[in-house]
Amino acid sequence: MKPLTARMDFDLREVPPGFKQAVEDACNAEVEADRRIDVRTLPRAEAFEIPDIIRTATNLVPPEVADVRIVDIVGLDTQADGGTHVGSTKQIGRITVAKVENKGRGFRRLRIKITD
Repeated sequence: MKPLTARMDFDLREVPPGFKQAVEDACNAEVEADRRIDVRTLPRAEAFEIPDIIRTATNLVPPEVADVRIVDIVGLDTQADGGTHVGSTKQIGRITVAKVENKGRGFRRLRIKITD
């Protein structure tokens, strides 16, 4: 990852028409919504009780990790996440989907750039 860039991965056999623009529009709508972002730490067992808190396999979190960092984009999504985050979505700036990559077997990666 580089500053002002990101990626989003999707399990898609085929990319639907207009997908790139639809993702860009949806992301920018959430940026403009100026959603507050709250961060907290929970004990592992309590964190894993939250439905869909980790969309990948929970076994990817090593067992010795006793506390899990939770990032809540208020009104949109809550996830276990160790990354850095802004205080609200509006602080991100405009998002552009720069590229859609075919990574094989239905795996698609969108490359994202922040343009302001």
